[in-house]
Amino acid sequence: MRNQEAFQFASGELSQLLRDIALASKILNREINRAGLADVTGLLGSQNVQGEAQQKLDVIADIRFLRALKNGGEVCAIISEEEPEIILTGNNHAKYVVAIDPLDGSSNIDANVSIGTIFSIFRRKTPIGTVPTIKDCIQRGDEQVAAGYILYGSSTILVYTTGKGVNGFTYDNSLGEYFLSHPQMQVNDNGKIFSCNEGNFYDFPQNIQDYLTDCKKKRYAGRYIGSLVGDFHRNLLKGGVYLYPPTLQNPEGKLRLLYECLPLAFIIEQAGGKASDGKQRILEIQPQNLHQRSPLYIGSSTMVDAIEESCKEVAVN
Repeated sequence: MRNQEAFQFASGELSQLLRDIALASKILNREINRAGLADVTGLLGSQNVQGEAQQKLDVIADIRFLRALKNGGEVCAIISEEEPEIILTGNNHAKYVVAIDPLDGSSNIDANVSIGTIFSIFRRKTPIGTVPTIKDCIQRGDEQVAAGYILYGSSTILVYTTGKGVNGFTYDNSLGEYFLSHPQMQVNDNGKIFSCNEGNFYDFPQNIQDYLTDCKKKRYAGRYIGSLVGDFHRNLLKGGVYLYPPTLQNPEGKLRLLYECLPLAFIIEQAGGKASDGKQRILEIQPQNLHQRSPLYIGSSTMVDAIEESCKEVAVN
């Protein structure tokens, strides 16, 4: 609210939308904290649209965020990792579209490892008052008006950007409120941490294998917990690069462009870092479908530059 005067046409809806997301995250935080006591962990027994096994908390998180966004009245359409199609809220006079991964890394919940929520907010393209279409949902990343994530861990933190820098808010359970704890976050230009699933090492392109080998020769620290939000947050604070290259099994990459890659790319660029698919800036990719996948190299700019350079050399050869 304090910064909304910097936005053309600002009239409070975006601030309210961010509060709706914060409210849903507080409810989900409570569910996660009860995970060891209530029957909310483990597999649900079904698969989502990605063909991935759904955890019980995946479905709970999806319900919580969809309900908050629908009832908040500021969103005309939602796309979710857990849903196959666009979700129309019935709020056709609303300005915004939200893309969301309600619970990233949920398979880690049984092991008490950090998990998170990732979200992206766009201004709709179709006229206000009409029914939203897919045109509203598959926009380029540089058209985002806001993006953020919530990390549920030793403390719960909400990090977001509206294109005017990156700010982090830590949740105080005793008061039920988020408080500004990390103002104007910036990532180091270079780092000594690389984060990737090295179990797929021999499925990675040769240039990525070479890059990782070089990192090890330089005695960089390998840090990977298999929770995208957790790995990203650590590298944002300490400097480093997160890699999810194409593999033999997933030649187009595995991470979802709209609700994983684009929001985190917006955040990292606002924090002074870079995000690339190895060929181009993530925010310049034009999505073709709701659940499109992409490779992702994201973090400190010098490290991402080095990976991009290795990809160019492969293209030339």
